[in-house]
Amino acid sequence: MKIIIQKFGGTSVATPLQRETAARKVIEAQANGYSPVVVVSAMGRKGEPYATDTLLGLIKDMHEEADPREQDLVMSCGEIISAVVMTQTLRGIGCQAVGLTGGQAGIITDESFGNTRILEVHPGRVMDYLREGKVVVVAGFQGISKNGEVTTLGRGGSDTTAAALGVALGAESVEIYTDVEGVMTADPKMVPEAKPLTVVSYSEIVEMAHLGAKVVHPRAVEIAMEGGLPIRIKSTFSDAPGTLVCDSSIASKKTVIRSDRVARGVAHLTNIAQVRLDRQHDVNEAGFLGKVFRALANAKISVDLISVLPETICFTISEGVIDGALGVLESLGLKQEEIIITPGCAKVSLVGAGMRGVPGVMAEVVETLGDAGVKIFQTSDSHASISCLVMQDDILKATRGLHTAFGLGASTD
Repeated sequence: MKIIIQKFGGTSVATPLQRETAARKVIEAQANGYSPVVVVSAMGRKGEPYATDTLLGLIKDMHEEADPREQDLVMSCGEIISAVVMTQTLRGIGCQAVGLTGGQAGIITDESFGNTRILEVHPGRVMDYLREGKVVVVAGFQGISKNGEVTTLGRGGSDTTAAALGVALGAESVEIYTDVEGVMTADPKMVPEAKPLTVVSYSEIVEMAHLGAKVVHPRAVEIAMEGGLPIRIKSTFSDAPGTLVCDSSIASKKTVIRSDRVARGVAHLTNIAQVRLDRQHDVNEAGFLGKVFRALANAKISVDLISVLPETICFTISEGVIDGALGVLESLGLKQEEIIITPGCAKVSLVGAGMRGVPGVMAEVVETLGDAGVKIFQTSDSHASISCLVMQDDILKATRGLHTAFGLGASTD
């Protein structure tokens, strides 16, 4: 039995026409000899009736905040509704189909409500239906704990569902359908000349996803990478082949990467604030650094882009946690004049495994942004990316400048 996982995002199942288009992709897979397992997100996006954010809004407006357990119950409904509607759509065009919740599909999680982790997958029930010749439609984004609690997997959870089921079922691949034609060299809404990449490695797509590219969730890629499961990201609304995500050794055989190209794409994150702590004595004194970052971690405040100088610490946080971070820092005895917070920042990142060990890439990035009139507040680099903190008002200039300077609009591979 050749099993394929087909995951459809919210914009692929939002309307009857879109659902029928998605259903035709499933029928096509069957015609090619595959046994499809379909994973669906909630229908539409924020503001639409069955989108996750809309359902959560039903209880957010009440005088008392709902317990995380009840929030998960509400949030799981969008995907369940979507699974039922998609099942009926498939039946309406003559396909035998059955819908399952995440728990019914055997996805077992911990009880970290709102952002649970998959502990194990028991795919027996799904396999039974596949042997009967049925298409199995699974509600993404959710699972069930060993105590029977309904749980959700956090943002991008439907991607994670698809990857976990794919590994457990021994699928040939996972197809993730979206509203763009694959992994793009930049956000096409910002850079109209952005192109889809033919092939990317697991490590490159994880880097892109962590740095702001929204095509696939990094946790899903990590699961697929561990299981050796190829992912193909493609558009629901075209026949373009999309982007193959696979091991770097396979990726290098599938396409010839131009030797003069060190970058594969430009990603960005917005709504960031820079925090600068200026002290009159060494910030490393008496474990001060550890106290700062431990206190922020205890308050569930994530930090990024950390720079440490003898009398200064710089790091970034989400704008949404500025007040909480300020309270934490003041509780450590820092004076208001020692805490400088700059909201309205963004991070732009150049991504590509080809930049490893190549001299002059950082110089080219800095010069490009300088020529575009973009002020850089901080930088960081890894083996596969270079990131710069800039003002959010400059993110369009920064993204377009880097995309052009590194030749990403000419050809993709």
